[in-house]
Amino acid sequence: MSKPKGAAAPERLAGVKGMNDMLPGDAPHWERVEAAVDGLARAYGYRQIRTPILEFTRLFTRGIGEVTDIVEHEMYSFRDGLNGEELSLRPEGTASVVRAIIEHNLLYDGPKRLWYMGPMFRHEKPQLGRQRQFHQFGVEALGFAGPDIDAEVILMGQRLWEELELDQARLELNSIGQPEERLAHRQALVAYFEAHRERLDEDARRRLNTNPLRILDTKNPAMQDLADGAPRLLDYLGADSKAHFEGLQRLLRDCGVPFTVNPRLVRGLDYYNRTVFEWISPGLGSQGTICGGGRYDPLIESMGGKGAPACGFAIGLERVIALMRAKQMESALPACDVYVVHQGESAQRLALRVAEGLRSAGLDVILHCSVDGQPASLKSQMKKADASGAPYAVILGEEEVAAGEASVKALREQATSGPQQRVALDGLADYLVGQLVGESDFEE
Repeated sequence: MSKPKGAAAPERLAGVKGMNDMLPGDAPHWERVEAAVDGLARAYGYRQIRTPILEFTRLFTRGIGEVTDIVEHEMYSFRDGLNGEELSLRPEGTASVVRAIIEHNLLYDGPKRLWYMGPMFRHEKPQLGRQRQFHQFGVEALGFAGPDIDAEVILMGQRLWEELELDQARLELNSIGQPEERLAHRQALVAYFEAHRERLDEDARRRLNTNPLRILDTKNPAMQDLADGAPRLLDYLGADSKAHFEGLQRLLRDCGVPFTVNPRLVRGLDYYNRTVFEWISPGLGSQGTICGGGRYDPLIESMGGKGAPACGFAIGLERVIALMRAKQMESALPACDVYVVHQGESAQRLALRVAEGLRSAGLDVILHCSVDGQPASLKSQMKKADASGAPYAVILGEEEVAAGEASVKALREQATSGPQQRVALDGLADYLVGQLVGESDFEE
């Protein structure tokens, strides 16, 4: 039906700014990262937990802190029209995990190692590695008090960068001590910044009497030297906090993990105590933090649960993907194991059954299907097979159908067979599985 003359063209719809599509071209990167983090969690004995995207707003104001950037400026919050409750899209994962721990009494039988992965939401200016909908992989170790668990979660980060071949990430550490130590430091900090009030920007003046520690994390270049000269929290640590921090550093040195102690590192959330750390990569400019975490011993009790120590981290997956793109890193995961091509009516009918049989044997198979309803040439189909990344093409023609066989063509240099073999159909799946297992051994 033709459009009436003078009718307006339909509006071209677009996605919400900062909430991006994951397109097929990026799928191999995401699949590689997701497989790596799943394997990492299993290697360290962490169990998955999934929490809702939507939570009561008060969970985050209590858990994250009312005078943090996230709560003050970045949360997507609204009033539920049914019951009037204030709800928010989750801006981070730890508060939700702790809420679930308390609600379901998950620590009743001892400490837990947990991990999560999923979308988070913050209303901020979209830029490289920072979107309004973004994804995090996080780990939470709950019920462990010693520096050994701090070292373990840091080692998990180190292992992940090695697995993903991201060798430029550097580790920065600090200790922000316990509340009474921060109080003494806070008094010194307020006095210091009061003496230089004329140099403070608007954010720093607002935080001076609410959260002065966050002034140290300023991104304003004009205030960097002022922040550098401020009293150091490390100088106010008591014996226990010093011992914990020194113990962590010893463990990391024992494991050969390089790090830098950064006395200005404070993290942006109120629930941290003692250990805080960040992994930073120069490949993302000013948004260089790809992983942040630390210890948050007071959080469970402050949210109404029975007090228990805890430690964890969160990784921004979009930032990791951006680094992989910057290195022009290819995924180790091809689109399929086998691409099935066919020529002739009887071969086309057989090809579907052959493909299903190979899938039943555990192989990933793409079957060439007609685009315009007309059969494609064998040359055209082989171009598609090569572009798929599959190590092997299975070729069915009238001659193969008559003989009860298939031609198997190796498409990659590492394939262990010759360039092309004829294989009986009833042994085709076993042959291909054997070839692909042989490739895996060869690659190792």
